[in-house]
Amino acid sequence: MKKATAQSSRRLRGSLLRRLWREKSGVALLEFAYTLPIIVGIGAYGIELSNYAIINLRISQVALSLADNASRVGTTSNLTSQQLREVDINDIFKGVQLQGNSINLTKFGRVTLSSLENVSQTYDSSPVQRIHWQRCIGLVSDSTYGSSYGTTLPTDGITSTATNKGTAVPAGMGEAGSKVNAPQDSGVMFVEINYQYQPLFGGMLISARKIHYTASFIVRDKRDFSQIYNPSPTANRATCDKYNA
Repeated sequence: MKKATAQSSRRLRGSLLRRLWREKSGVALLEFAYTLPIIVGIGAYGIELSNYAIINLRISQVALSLADNASRVGTTSNLTSQQLREVDINDIFKGVQLQGNSINLTKFGRVTLSSLENVSQTYDSSPVQRIHWQRCIGLVSDSTYGSSYGTTLPTDGITSTATNKGTAVPAGMGEAGSKVNAPQDSGVMFVEINYQYQPLFGGMLISARKIHYTASFIVRDKRDFSQIYNPSPTANRATCDKYNA
C-alpha cells in the first residue's frame, strides 16, 4: 500500500512539472520583470541627460542676457556720456536672480561681471586694455567658481584715480585661442558663470559637476569709463569679496 502511494506521489509531481514546463501564460510577465530594471535605468538616464542639457541652456541664456543688459544700462549725464551706477548693476543682477531662480543659480553658482576696457584714462598716456572693475553674485565661495581670466580688487573702479585702475590684461579675457578683446576707446561686458550641477538622482547616473559659461557684449552707447558712479542715496556695491544670493 505504501509503495503504491509513493508511486502515485511521484507520478503527480512528474505531471505537475510537465505541466509547469509546458505552461506559457506567465512568460510575458517574467520577461517584463527581467527587463523592467533595464527599462527604468535607461529612462532615468535619459531624464538626467535631458535635465543636464536644459540647465546648460538656461545658464547660457542667463550669461547672454546679463552681458547684453550690462552693455546698455546707465544714466545720461550732462556730457551726453552714460554713467554706469552701482544701482544699475544691482538691477541687472536682480534680473539674474529671477531668471536663474528655477535652478537656484545664485545658491549653487557664482556669477562674475567684468568691465573689460581699452581706453586711455586720465592717468594713462595711451589706451590700456584692462579689467577696470568686477561685480559678483552667488553664494559659492570656492575659488574655482570665481573669475578664471583675471581678478580685480573690491575698490577698483570706484574712483577715477590710478589707485583704483584695475588689472591690465593685454591679451584679453577668455580661453586660449578664443580670447575677447575690447575695441579701442570702448569696452566689453564680460560675464562668467560657474554652477554646480545638482543631479536628479543623487549622482547615480551623472555625478555633480561644474558647468561653466561665458558671454560678452560690446558696450552699446557712449559710456563714461572713468569709474562706477554711486550717487546719493548710495547703493550697496556687489563686489566680489561678498557672497550673496
